[in-house]
Amino acid sequence: MQFDPTIFFWLFLIIIALQPVIKQRLLENARIKLIAEIEKQRGSRVILLVHRQETMSFLGFPIMRFIDINDSEEVLRAIHLTDPEMPIDLVIHTPGGLAIAATQIARALSKHKGKVTVFIPHYAMSGGTLIALSADEIVMCEHAVLGPLDPQLGQLPAVSILNAVQKKPINEIDDNTLILADQAEKAIKQMKHTIVEILSTNIPKDKALEIAETLVSGKWTHDYPISAEEAKAMGLPVSKNMPKEILLLMNLYPQPVRHSVEYIPVRKSKI
Repeated sequence: MQFDPTIFFWLFLIIIALQPVIKQRLLENARIKLIAEIEKQRGSRVILLVHRQETMSFLGFPIMRFIDINDSEEVLRAIHLTDPEMPIDLVIHTPGGLAIAATQIARALSKHKGKVTVFIPHYAMSGGTLIALSADEIVMCEHAVLGPLDPQLGQLPAVSILNAVQKKPINEIDDNTLILADQAEKAIKQMKHTIVEILSTNIPKDKALEIAETLVSGKWTHDYPISAEEAKAMGLPVSKNMPKEILLLMNLYPQPVRHSVEYIPVRKSKI
């Protein structure tokens, strides 16, 4: 029988093609196993909301990932599958995203009866910060950061739009700019109202109003990193007691993943 050397060539190509799939499956299994261990240890539902700035590339162009409606649907489903009295541990790693999606998640978490803990190993900016405000406890690593919640209209900060309009006589301002200023004013009021609504579950309303003003007023640029110390001084329930298991879990995200929200999809009752 004549030996065909091309067989090894095709086997090699098949192994190379399957390697990324096998590696991804091993990572997913390792994450699920560690999530289950953390849930058993803490008696909680563990949910991950993890985004990478660059999750994949298409024809060399990076595709960015942010909080979107799909994320809010998945997180809300996880909350609904959780016993109302069971604690929820949410791990957030995100640059932010759609305000409506972040608001949906934050409202659902703020109304959950069990303790809600948000873990921030690295950063939770913009919409990620809004979600963090719903927690009974925000656990941040030493150098982890939150971000301001000043609304953005396109690429323009709403507060800056209002400031610019107020510095000019109204007869020198075109109609489009006036309409934009009107939308900016509404966006600021809506965001303040949302923050107070979410914070008032755990914080007195007057303090919630003060925090809302600080986060929305535009005193910082939108990408300003708010440290754990600043957040705590602001009045937020921040601690730095980050469990090592959460950091181990984040180690299982060495590369972009297909799904940004993960949990074990079964209804959880107290263990």
